[in-house]
Amino acid sequence: MVEEIICLDSSVLIDFYRKKDKTKSYFYNLTTRYNVFAVSVLTEYEKLIGSKEDKEIFWEPFFNTVEVLPFDKAVNIIAIQVFKQLKTASKLIEIPDILIGSTAIAHGYKLATLNRKHFERIAGLSLVDLDFK
Repeated sequence: MVEEIICLDSSVLIDFYRKKDKTKSYFYNLTTRYNVFAVSVLTEYEKLIGSKEDKEIFWEPFFNTVEVLPFDKAVNIIAIQVFKQLKTASKLIEIPDILIGSTAIAHGYKLATLNRKHFERIAGLSLVDLDFK
């Protein structure tokens, strides 16, 4: 096991939730390599705002077992820089993705995502490789 905290993007959690066989999910594969995970408070927000009771029963215990990273001044400063860089380069992505990526950068964590196309645009953000089975 690698002793490194991995920040999880919403796409990883959606994949895990939807797969009947959880062992076929990207998150399950991550747990074979890493043992400590975190999420941005925005990821928690995205999962819980539209949740019906059965989803909340699934997600609330999950969010109690991972570190939920706050959106604070340090994250905000990075997010502003990232937004400006992406806008200048005409490569703007959705604001929640900017905030999630900035949270990972601020804490020095790699981000695990299935939406590499967007997150690869963020300078300084390290992504977890997808190519392990």
